[in-house]
Amino acid sequence: MDYKAVAEQLRRPDGDFGRKIADNMNISNRLINENTIHNLAINAGDNILEIGMGNGFFVKDILAINGAVKYTGCDFSETMVTEATKLNQAFVKSGQAKFILANAAELPFADNSFDKIFTVNTIYFWQNPAAQLAEIQRLLKPKALMVIGLRPKHVMQNYPFTQHGFILYSKADVIQLLEENNFKVTHIAEEKEPAQQIADITVLPESLIVVAEALK
Repeated sequence: MDYKAVAEQLRRPDGDFGRKIADNMNISNRLINENTIHNLAINAGDNILEIGMGNGFFVKDILAINGAVKYTGCDFSETMVTEATKLNQAFVKSGQAKFILANAAELPFADNSFDKIFTVNTIYFWQNPAAQLAEIQRLLKPKALMVIGLRPKHVMQNYPFTQHGFILYSKADVIQLLEENNFKVTHIAEEKEPAQQIADITVLPESLIVVAEALK
C-alpha cells in the first residue's frame, strides 16, 4: 500500500480515492466523532462550526441532538464539500446546515460568530497552529468552546501513514498549545477503542477529546 498517497488523501481527500478514504474514515473514526460531539454540550440556538467535516456523515447526529442549532462545515477539499452537501441536502435546504470550501486559517466569517467550534483528526495537519488557533479565537464568542478530537501521539505513531506529513501530539502537547494561545482547557475525555487492522498492522486506537474555553 502506498501510505504516502493515503496520508495525502487523509489530509485533503480528492476524487474517487478521496471518496473511498472518507467512507473508510466514517467507519474507523465513528467513536471519536461520537465522543467529540458528546463533549460539545450542544444547546438550543448554538451556532456551530466544524473544521474539516469530510463528507459530513456525522452532521445528522449533531442536528438530531437539537434541531434549533445552526451547523456550518468547512473543508479545503472541494470533493468533500460536494459530497457533504449532497449527503445533507435536506438540512441544507432547510437552512440548518451549510458547507463551504475554505482554508481554515482564513475563514469568511465575522468576529464572534460561533458558540462552538470543533474539529476531529485535523490538528495533525496544522502547519502553523498559532495562526490556526488565532483564527478560531477570532470566530468564537467570549467564553465559547472549542473541542478538539484527536488520537494521541503514542497511538498515532503506530499507524503506517503518519510518517508522511503528520504532526503528532500528546495530551500534554495539546494542553500546552492551547494555553499558550489564549485558551483555557476545561475538560478532557479519554477512551480506548476496539482494535483496528491496517493491512498487516494491528492498532489499538484511543480518543482524546480536549475542551477549551476562548479567553477574551
